[in-house]
Amino acid sequence: MNSTTTQSAINDTEHPERLHQHMAVRWEKVIENEQQPARLASLPVRASIVGRVGILLLSCGTGAWRVRSAMNTVARALQLTISADIGFTAITLTCFDGTESYTESLSLAATGVNTHKMTLIEKYVADFATVYADQKPQVAHKELDAIQKRPGNYSAIMAGLAAAIACAGFIFLLGGGLIEMLGCFTGAFAGNYTRKKLGGRRWNAVATTVLGVAAACLTYVATLFLLGLTTHLSAAHEAGYIGAMLFVIPGFPFITSILDLSKNDMRSGLERLAFALMIIFSATLVGWLLALAFHLHPQNFLPQGLALYPLIACRLVASFAGVFGFSMMFNSQPKMAITAGLIGSLANTTRLELVDLSQLPPAAAAFIGALIAGVAASLINRYTNFPRISLTVPAIVIMVPGLYIYCGVYNLGLNNIGDGATWLTRAALIMVFLPFGLYVARFLFDKDWRKVD
Repeated sequence: MNSTTTQSAINDTEHPERLHQHMAVRWEKVIENEQQPARLASLPVRASIVGRVGILLLSCGTGAWRVRSAMNTVARALQLTISADIGFTAITLTCFDGTESYTESLSLAATGVNTHKMTLIEKYVADFATVYADQKPQVAHKELDAIQKRPGNYSAIMAGLAAAIACAGFIFLLGGGLIEMLGCFTGAFAGNYTRKKLGGRRWNAVATTVLGVAAACLTYVATLFLLGLTTHLSAAHEAGYIGAMLFVIPGFPFITSILDLSKNDMRSGLERLAFALMIIFSATLVGWLLALAFHLHPQNFLPQGLALYPLIACRLVASFAGVFGFSMMFNSQPKMAITAGLIGSLANTTRLELVDLSQLPPAAAAFIGALIAGVAASLINRYTNFPRISLTVPAIVIMVPGLYIYCGVYNLGLNNIGDGATWLTRAALIMVFLPFGLYVARFLFDKDWRKVD
């Protein structure tokens, strides 16, 4: 028997009366008449478990290599051989059992980042052979139902506070002071709160990004205006404007895109890269337009006035705060966010001091910082159930040169092609070396990662 089905979407099941563009899969209909244990069930039923594990994990924002690895683990427990084509929001999966084959096509209406769900799914996969394979398929799907329907760990207000903490730390690391940090705190809170609320209404990524950035930038300007009513502010404080919108940096799509490309998962890598670039340029273009409207110009920050050792101490704290905030934005539980923050504080502070003290080029320092983060995460991964990528991506997102990208787009918008190209080239070099550092760390500590098989 050779049968093919096309199925799409794993979400949208909470409103079955609505007509969705991406129709919800009724997994319970696929398995309702199956009475055998999952390991002995019919081919379509076993394929439904493998495919659902893959599409759930894909919805959490992880890359193709990890998705394929999880599906392989479940398929082997179900005595299947699989072949999968994995994209950014879709999977085409064929399962083989002797002479029979079954193909299903699964897709997502949208994707995001959810490190807590990623952890739960990976635990499910690790336990599948001993816990679920010899039970009825309904048991396996019931657990997947619980993971899929699990709400986020944080409300929109908490997500806004996480972004506020992250961006306040981020702007200090870029050279900002207390005024810039306050403006970024209020701006990022308003921006990510807006983005979270709109995302809850199923608005698409471009709309939520554009409106979230607009809210952040307007709030930053309003904060400076209100502060200016009570005290004299230098025009140099406008330089912190960029920091208020750095919460939209698409760290997971960008990092996983390069890692997927390095593993020859070209479809997934290119799709993720295209999405990341779309978000980056949508955000910077809105920031540029609002900067023109309020006559804000990129300029150097005022001196922070800190000696070497106090500066290092402040950078450690700011790096921890920034990474901790980003990790919470990715729905990490506090323990995971704290772990990522500790890794990021060490890696990012080392990167900054290499640039300042040894005059190492920023791109080379970024590689070393990412390598430190990758090595630390690999070592910690041996003693915890935290997915490695849940620790590394928040730790290096704070190293992404958002200021360089903004300055590049700003100058290009004013037809200053030379200056714009220079800023974007600097940014591109750093952004290439960040995932390369993670790749080298993974290559050193994961023997499966080194191979093509």
